[in-house]
Order: sequence, then structure tokens, then C-alpha cells
Amino acid sequence: MNGVRTATGKKIEPLGKMFAKLPKRALTRVGVVDVGSNSIRLVVFDGAARSPAYFYNEKVMAGLGAEMAATGRLNPAGIERGFAALRRFATLARSMQIEPLTCVATAAVREAADGPEFQERVERETGIRMLVIDGEEEARLSAQGVLLGWPDAKGLVCDIGGNSLELAEVEGGKVGRRVSAPLGPFRLQQVKGGADGLRDHIRAIMADLADRMGTEHERVYLVGGSWRAIARLDMERRQYPMTVLHEYRMTPEAVAETVGWIAATPLADLRARVSISSSRMELVPLAAQVLSELVGTFAPAELAVSSYGIREGLLYEHMTDSLRRRDPLIEAARFTERQMARMPGFGKKLYQFLHPIFADAPPERERLIRAACLLHDTTWRAHPDYRAEACFDNVTRANMAALSHSERVFLGLALLHRYKNNRSESPMARLFALLSDDEVRDAETLGKAMRFGAMFAIEDPADAGALKLTDKGTRLRLTLTKTGRSLMGEVAHSRFRSLCSSMGVEAVVSD
Repeated sequence: MNGVRTATGKKIEPLGKMFAKLPKRALTRVGVVDVGSNSIRLVVFDGAARSPAYFYNEKVMAGLGAEMAATGRLNPAGIERGFAALRRFATLARSMQIEPLTCVATAAVREAADGPEFQERVERETGIRMLVIDGEEEARLSAQGVLLGWPDAKGLVCDIGGNSLELAEVEGGKVGRRVSAPLGPFRLQQVKGGADGLRDHIRAIMADLADRMGTEHERVYLVGGSWRAIARLDMERRQYPMTVLHEYRMTPEAVAETVGWIAATPLADLRARVSISSSRMELVPLAAQVLSELVGTFAPAELAVSSYGIREGLLYEHMTDSLRRRDPLIEAARFTERQMARMPGFGKKLYQFLHPIFADAPPERERLIRAACLLHDTTWRAHPDYRAEACFDNVTRANMAALSHSERVFLGLALLHRYKNNRSESPMARLFALLSDDEVRDAETLGKAMRFGAMFAIEDPADAGALKLTDKGTRLRLTLTKTGRSLMGEVAHSRFRSLCSSMGVEAVVSD
């Protein structure tokens, strides 16, 4: 689909063209409202960079699509909650000078008999122009949201809402085939025939989706609040040490165990163990059945949770191709350095100074080294006794894309060692288990390299000396300049020797 339509069927310009017409000033802060079947959310992105920050984020569980499958109309209570939320969002957007505010509505509004009436009232009473998109457009935007977080994503994006489920192929930075199906929990609540009837209903629709989309997809990217709730429960069941949902991975076997656990456990007991709203938890058992059939039908090797979806897909619309090709992790690290480091720009110099140590690092490790150098000084305002833990915590919980959980821990551990030689008795120790012994050692080496390089010189360590691995990698030689001879004091010698010790090489200092 190249465009969108209103609930009355009127064609509107494609979203990409709409964004292209925005004044440059508006692109520095972009506001998006997503009117779904279950929730209505306002997100304001700060900046149009490759890895935008969430300036403002608010959600209301309006339940517009509750009982719509039975009545054909929007939920009356949900309509009033929705209007209250949208009036507030419109006022907030004006206060933040967001103009225009982009608002899209999905399955509930597009399928309800009173959808056009709701759409018109929203515009009349709030000034918000609501764009009602069809299922394929919803699938495309959700897939673009995944591409914002995973530039190299390859597989099948599955977005579940209250009334529908969308599938889209992604590969090579592009969105391919896409379909929509009536498999949202609200709609499934109306299926007759008990447990067997519900299972057969889901299975038949899923088989049709497989015929249309194919079953050759190795990875499924899960988008939507119900999937995230199930993933959070999977973390709880496994006692997984990290609670960041974005890029959380599940195997088909783990999904089967968690679905069984959900079915056998009272919802009140599940809610007591995790922070999930009662309105969301009520939909989890039905969503779990859909997920079980999805896994059984498409047989992926892995499922990955995405916190990015339709809202991020809307932001992705106005990014140029060159911007889309940038690494979100490096862009986020650069932005953080500009905002929080004492000497913005030093991170690049530090990376170049340390590069001879890591010259043979593969691309997936090199980007982590580069990001660590950009972030090495961004927690300097924290109390010295807590800087190591603060930077570890910041990175492992940060809103950064294109970063797996193990990569988060690697980056955090490297930054911990940038401030601290010893990690024993660290309160973060449980997370270290996500790394292999070799990865722990490599993170320590990177941290100690930054610990030395960051204090060796103030403006540019390259002005003070150069590093080189010699004698088949058994020695690390630091060749000092005239300036470097003055800077190579007792603490610098100590940190250089600590770096070499972690690398298992001999320390050599020469003029």
C-alpha cells in the first residue's frame, strides 16, 4: 500500500509525502499518537536522528475495541476514555509546540460502524487529524518500526493488537509481503465452541497466513503489548537477570513452556509477580494461544521482542536512505556524548588511540568498542564511588537500538572497568552470566584500555604517544612523544601495566 485512507474511504496522501512537507523545525521534535483497539499512546521523539530519544511517552488503556466483534461498534466507555486522552494529548502537543501532531488509528476505528463518527468528532473537538490506516499499511509501519531498531532485520514481523494481527516480511532494509488477520484477543473473545472451537479457529486462520506468507522465516519479530507481556512472564519464569524487553530472545521451546505456565496459573498470581496492568493481563491467555499456534505453524528458530512498532515506523517514514543506513547504536552514543561528556569529541580520539590494540576485532565487536569510547565519560557527574555501577546500569537499561542483551552487558562491563579495576562483589554480577568467559575478559581489557587512555592526555592521547602490539602480539609498546614523557606519571604507569596484565602481554614504554 502506498497511502492511507479515512474511515469513510477517502484517500489521503502517503505518509512519506506528508512528512516531507513538514517544516524543518518540526522535524527536530516529532509527535505521534497511535489509536489502537486497546490502548491510545502519545510519543514525542526528540530529534530526527537515527536513534531518537523519547522526549515524552504516555499511554491510556481506553479499550476502544472491547466487545466490538459482538456489537460492530466501538466500546462506549472506551470512546469517552479515548476522547479524554486525545484532548489531553492535543493540549500537551500544543504546549510542546508539536505541529502537526501525527495521529493514526488501526483496526477498531477502521472496522467499527461508528468509526467515521468517532474520527470526525476527534477532529472537531480536539483539532487532531486522525488517519485511519488499513491492515496492510499497519503491517508496513510496524515492520518499519522494527527496521528502525534492527537495520539488518531479516524475518517475519508479527504485530498483535486488540482486534487484529499483522504480518510483514523484512529483509535488506525493506518491507516485503504483508497481511492482516482477525486474531486480536478482543475478537477472539467472541469465538464460539469453547476451547476446541477457539483452537480450531486460530489454527485455520494461521494456516491461511502461512500459505500467503510462507514458512521459511528463521526469526519472528514480536511487536505489541500482549507479546511484551508474555515475554516479561517468560523472563520471570526463567529468572532471567535482565528485564529490558527490547531484543529479548525466546526459543520455541521456551514459548511452549511459558504458554503452559500461563494457562495453569491464575492471572492474579501472574500479576503479583510482574508489573503488567490488569487490562493487559486479561488479554494475555488469548494472546498466548495465538503465539503458540504462530510458533507451531511458522516454526521459527527464534523469536525476538521489539519495543519498536507503528509509532517508530511513522518516524522512520521521513528518514532519508542515508540516515536509515546509519548505525543506531553509534548515533545514540554520539548524541549521549554531546549531551553529557565533559569533552565532547574526545571519544573519537580515544578510539583512534586505542585502535591498534583492537585492530583485528570483527565488525560486531568493533562497533561496541567505538560506542564504549564515545560513552566513556558520560557518567562523570555521578559520585566517584558509584560511577562504575552507574555507567553499567545506564547502558544496560538505556534506550539504545541494535544492541542485544549480551552486547548491552559487554558494553556496560567495559564501562564499569573504565572506572574500576575490580568487579568482585559488584551488585551487577548476575548480569555477567550473559557473557562467556572470553567476553568478560575482552570487556575488562577494553575498560582498562579506556581507563588508561582517558587519563593519559586531556586533549588528544595521540599527541602524547602511540600504541603498538609487537613481537607477535606478546608486547604492548607505548612510544611517548615529548609531551607524553611529561604526562607519563605514576598513575599512568600503573594503569598501563594493569591494561597489559589483563591482555596477558608485556608492557613496554619507550621514547
